[in-house]
Amino acid sequence: MDDLRKLATGLAVALAVQTIGGLVWAGGAAARIASLEERVGEQRLVAERLTRLEEQGIATRAAVERIEKRLEAGE
Repeated sequence: MDDLRKLATGLAVALAVQTIGGLVWAGGAAARIASLEERVGEQRLVAERLTRLEEQGIATRAAVERIEKRLEAGE
């Protein structure tokens, strides 16, 4: 009977330790996920800004080409 109590106590302790370990792991995983979500949000903003800059570059290139054509036609 004494062995059965020791076994039950050991099983309860092992279960408690594993549960605590799982909760700690889940908390760490949640923190990593939150960090990654924040970084993705920042990258999204950077990507949008980069897209606007690329469009402005294309528009500037087109304007320069028009100016060059006018200058060449005027010569």
